[in-house]
Amino acid sequence: MPRGPIVDTHLHLWDPKKLRYAWLDGNPVLDQAYGLDRYAAATEGLDVEAMVFLQCEVDTAQYEQEAEWVAGLAKLDPRIRGMVAWAPLEKGGAVAADIERLARHDILRGIRRIIQFEPDLDFCLRPDFIAGVRTLADFGLSFDICVDHRHMANVLKFAAEIPEVPMILDHIGKPAIADGVMEPWASQMRELAKLSHVSCKISGVATEADHANWTGDELKRYVQVAIDAFGFDRVMFGGDWPVAVQAIEYRRWVAILDDVLASATDVERQKFWRDNAVRFYRLETAR
Repeated sequence: MPRGPIVDTHLHLWDPKKLRYAWLDGNPVLDQAYGLDRYAAATEGLDVEAMVFLQCEVDTAQYEQEAEWVAGLAKLDPRIRGMVAWAPLEKGGAVAADIERLARHDILRGIRRIIQFEPDLDFCLRPDFIAGVRTLADFGLSFDICVDHRHMANVLKFAAEIPEVPMILDHIGKPAIADGVMEPWASQMRELAKLSHVSCKISGVATEADHANWTGDELKRYVQVAIDAFGFDRVMFGGDWPVAVQAIEYRRWVAILDDVLASATDVERQKFWRDNAVRFYRLETAR
């Protein structure tokens, strides 16, 4: 296990009795409350210094309520140092009013408007969406890119259009691990890494594999591609809890990554587990 503190850059928390998450319907593993108490149990024995909350695809009419709820949780557990909220970026520049309302929460660090679920693979290239993402620069916010491997070709074009907004690729771009496919994803990762304003979150990997039959070596192959592409200055740890529990327990995921980093230097490991997250999400975490 890591010898130092961890910053978890990808934490989900939800309670279906408080807010509506239609995507949880029919999923008995996830369609239940996942709060701070269960996260504490899942991470027992790990030195989790800080967390970044990621929006959970709440009903779009309730996205401001989700942000308000999470801001309240951050008062209960001040380790929640950052929040990446949802906003309707497809509104173009008009989204500024929505972001202004979200920005009243001092833990707001970025926005995620998921691209993956859009049936139109060109969604991220629409002028209004690009204008909406560009608006984040006015607020000093970053953008979390959530896609799967089918979208990577367009993500390359999209990210290149907006160099003024820091971006991070969630879940290493969701390669087709369950199918054993490496290309063209691996080559596209190397191309994306050429954009200096884009970082990569090492998270959600087991979820893209066969949930019941994945192996550690299988996951490590894909993780290594991501680390090699982006280097130790632009990769960081994400737990993707509780979505990841469909395939892997939290401590097992940490152990696999710790094994991947066995040959890394102490400085590189600290960048991966903590320092890059503090810098990218502007967490200013002190110890």
